[in-house]
Amino acid sequence: MRFGLFGTGPWAHLAHAPALAEHPDVEFVGVWGRNPEKAAELAALHGAKPYPEIDELIGEVDAVAIALPPDVQAPIALRAARAGRHLLLDKPVAFTNEAAAELVAAVAERDLASAVFFTRRLMPQVDEFVRAAAEAGGWLEGRVDQVGSIFTPDNPFGASPWRKESGGLWDVGPHAVALVLSVLGPVTEVAAMTGPRDMTHVLLRHSGGAISTLTLSLDAPAGAEREEAVFAGEAGVRPLPALPWEPVRALGLAIDQVIAAAAGGPKPELDVRFGAAVTAVLVAAQEAVTSGRTVGVHNQA
Repeated sequence: MRFGLFGTGPWAHLAHAPALAEHPDVEFVGVWGRNPEKAAELAALHGAKPYPEIDELIGEVDAVAIALPPDVQAPIALRAARAGRHLLLDKPVAFTNEAAAELVAAVAERDLASAVFFTRRLMPQVDEFVRAAAEAGGWLEGRVDQVGSIFTPDNPFGASPWRKESGGLWDVGPHAVALVLSVLGPVTEVAAMTGPRDMTHVLLRHSGGAISTLTLSLDAPAGAEREEAVFAGEAGVRPLPALPWEPVRALGLAIDQVIAAAAGGPKPELDVRFGAAVTAVLVAAQEAVTSGRTVGVHNQA
């Protein structure tokens, strides 16, 4: 499958470009970026070609991989989908329900393959945990803590303007929401508030009655950093297994799913429809933070 990459930032360098270049069933065609010099540099590292225009690269490929801020990703993904290209998107797929819904509609109308890169959620160990937990059922609660700091001299993501503005809710929040949705099912209500150091606390009511809590931050003190997830209920207490950080491998698995679906195989579970459901929860959480009220979730795909 011929892939074009949109984006030249740290995530494109660390995950997207190497995964595309290393995949045996991918022809890594080219790179587009908002900075042409960075696009040329990244393309040269992986034997691809830099493209000055978005539509020119879309026209040369079968699928697009996008590593750009959500508000930049969504319109490019929509252009690609309307041109009949398969999608490999980063999370969150968009900042608004309206933009996410447009993507879902475009993909459905053209029967395209799509996958959203939720990183560790794609790993076999996590997928096995999620499936076993969902099958067990009877959960009363879930808790996910994704608390860290990117604003350190050695962290390349700290210079990202959209992460500074949107914080942990929109950067690590999608991973947490993707996990609890997979185990506990759709969300019906959201309450949330934000404290010092970008500490965002989200309370979710799921359609089956379970409650999940998310603690999210990109600016926590070093001693407070943690990444944990646990579910509790009739089956006991089950913590998510710890996993190594292997983004290139995880993205390779997402590429496998897109290629298989494009060839008539099963649609990826973590597709744009699932990505839109995650966006709906995050939009409601943002509204809950701003308004101080509990917010209903009605726009999950």
